[in-house]
Amino acid sequence: MDLPEKLSRYGIEASFIDGNGQTHTIDEQTFHHVAEALGPAPPRATPIVMRCVDGVGIDSLVARLSHLHDWKVFDADDRLILSSADARSYARRLPFGVYRLRGHDEAAENSLIVAPERAYEGEFDRRWLLAVQLYGIRSRGNWGIGDFSDLQALLRWAANLGAAGVGLNPLHALFDDEAEDCSPYSPNSRLFLNSIYIDVAALPELPEHFVAENRAEIERLRNSELVDYAGVAALKQCGLRLAFAQFKTRTTLKRKSAFDAFRKQRGRTLWRFACFEALRQKYRSAWWEWPEPWRRPDDEALSQFRRSDDADEIAFAEFVQWCAHEQLQACVALGEELGLPVGLYLDIAVGVKSGGFDAWNEQAAISRRLSVGAPPDQLNTAGQDWGLAGFNTSGLEARAFAPFRDMLSASMRYAGAVRLDHVLGLNRIYVVPSGFPPDCGVYIRMPFEAMLANVAIESAAHRCIMIGEDLGTVPDGFRERLADWAIWSYRVMIFERGAGGVFNAPDSYPAHALVTFSTHDLATFAGWRSGHDIALKQSLQIDPGENIGDREHAVHQLDVMLGGQLHGRDGFKLVLSYLAQTPSRLLGVAIEDLLGIADQANVPGTTVQHPNWRRKLPLPFEVWDDAIDVDRLREALRLRIVSR
Repeated sequence: MDLPEKLSRYGIEASFIDGNGQTHTIDEQTFHHVAEALGPAPPRATPIVMRCVDGVGIDSLVARLSHLHDWKVFDADDRLILSSADARSYARRLPFGVYRLRGHDEAAENSLIVAPERAYEGEFDRRWLLAVQLYGIRSRGNWGIGDFSDLQALLRWAANLGAAGVGLNPLHALFDDEAEDCSPYSPNSRLFLNSIYIDVAALPELPEHFVAENRAEIERLRNSELVDYAGVAALKQCGLRLAFAQFKTRTTLKRKSAFDAFRKQRGRTLWRFACFEALRQKYRSAWWEWPEPWRRPDDEALSQFRRSDDADEIAFAEFVQWCAHEQLQACVALGEELGLPVGLYLDIAVGVKSGGFDAWNEQAAISRRLSVGAPPDQLNTAGQDWGLAGFNTSGLEARAFAPFRDMLSASMRYAGAVRLDHVLGLNRIYVVPSGFPPDCGVYIRMPFEAMLANVAIESAAHRCIMIGEDLGTVPDGFRERLADWAIWSYRVMIFERGAGGVFNAPDSYPAHALVTFSTHDLATFAGWRSGHDIALKQSLQIDPGENIGDREHAVHQLDVMLGGQLHGRDGFKLVLSYLAQTPSRLLGVAIEDLLGIADQANVPGTTVQHPNWRRKLPLPFEVWDDAIDVDRLREALRLRIVSR
């Protein structure tokens, strides 16, 4: 078999053009490393996607499968739903979902996906969202990191200013004992919540003396310039363990029933996660180095483990997730009470840590030896390796796309809108084999239509808007395909420029989009206007992708667009007024820009060189009204505020 045929079997693109216009051609060595990481190439069958309003009619199904002489449709649990022999007598419509389709040859199987015609599109006109990095919130009540009680306060503050909700960095579970990598985009699991956001002081089981006895440490953590993740995690874990001990012996019947219901509802995935956490603490090494019984999630072995001396540690992990869920669910309920049409807008990371729960739990669908990234472009000339493992086509198809839908559902259950980081990965994903430099990766094709159909299924089921982070080198027709499925675009103003660097007019933006001035990976408004980000990258010996002359030209173009008032004290309010005029139904407003902060949350390409994901906001939440001219803010956003 020659190389082109091998590449075709694995869905690997033989060549591609990067963001700088350079062509990359895949060689035999690179293919070998990628193929080894993916495993044997299974037969490739294109999933069958059927779009409909309320489930597919049987006549339509029979017509679509007319090329098969004998077929059977099974559900995810391998139960027979219907077959060609009895289809005409099937009185119902086949509901939305992913089914297994088998032809005359029982060994051959394909996915049959019945999906809504479009994803959920929301029921509101143009509105705005407050965007915050939750960890960076200072308040007089938290323990040195923003928490879910702070989030309730943020929802009330945003609602009072006419916002539709609050946008957050991902809330995925991290490794709570690894303070060095605190990026919310590098999760242990996208199926569970980050326990560091629990307001431990609000737990009814926490002994009253705990806060008093730890007052000095709480004050130290609260007053630190940067988030002390190790210190916060240690203190919260201590409090959570005391609360758990109290819960086991003195909790109310109502709380006990709620915990039991949560465990039942989350089922096998929760207890697998809890076992994984206990095993991780027990062996303190990567899961592929654990003793043989635990290198894969074998339910029989794990059932025995749950009956061992580690049973209490497993129950504790479940308790922690329940506490996080209860507090986040209270935020969701508050958003509904306040009448917020979006409530929470959450980010979903593009991948997971290879040593985390998701990669252990879904070893066929997630390739731990391939790292998701991006080829070289203007802003990242060396390419990017994000150190994250992503989904692969064959593993997803073998599991009827369940891991992908479960990932979406885990965030959508709390949100009115979610943003899928690097949505281009639904079409093709750039991966870097372990040990290779970022510019030596390959593109692997994904079953694009099937991925979009699965997004629509979950979006409709949760009544949650899907926004795709469609930045970077976007293939021709890609955004049009997303729009056809009602997946919203993500438009960043500093990139929306035409010939000569002129900023695009407001009416050039699409309606089904979230528009914002910048992102957490880019300069804030103050940093962009002053060139602070360029100077910072140069000091870190990172190519900023533009020089100060380029930036001065861009700032001048924006100044012209805004009538020569960009450099006044209300410069950002004018930007908001400009963005408020766009047809885009959501406008994201970063709290860093309202407070005039120059430093950005994250500088891509750095780890220890810059305090990524650690910066706190300079002022506590309680004094924001003194620092922000809320009347001018309301005026700037008046086109997007609904009278209450």
